[in-house]
Amino acid sequence: AVVSTQSTGVCVVCKSEKAVPSTAGMQRTVETSGLIEQRIASVPSKMQAISAAIESRDFPRFGEITMRDSNEMHALCLDSYPPITYLNSVSHEIVRLVHSFNEEKGGVRAAYTFDAGPNAVLFCEEGDLAELKGRIMKEFNGKVTDVVECT
Repeated sequence: AVVSTQSTGVCVVCKSEKAVPSTAGMQRTVETSGLIEQRIASVPSKMQAISAAIESRDFPRFGEITMRDSNEMHALCLDSYPPITYLNSVSHEIVRLVHSFNEEKGGVRAAYTFDAGPNAVLFCEEGDLAELKGRIMKEFNGKVTDVVECT
């Protein structure tokens, strides 16, 4: 389920294969990260919080939880040994742009998440996707090949 006033888009940053496949990366993280137990212990409360945000249509809360969870997952990857890096410099710039967009809007109106790769999945308030997509395509001319709107 998604927040009903939400639009979703995927920023295509890189179409090439990743150096560490998702399953191998997850296995390495479980075996070597000192932070994994804390993440596992926090899952039930995060699931409750995100479910409550969705049910109450609280996009700002949904967005913050989503971004923090994505950041935490990538911190775990970096804590693995040897470290795993799925995000690239454009991914980090997308994070910066989303936070800048939210500052300008006066609250969380857009959110990002990254799975095991550099491509961002963006969530935003309905009506903000065109502006957000335009800013991304302008700022990352050639670095982001597309922002695909998902329905």
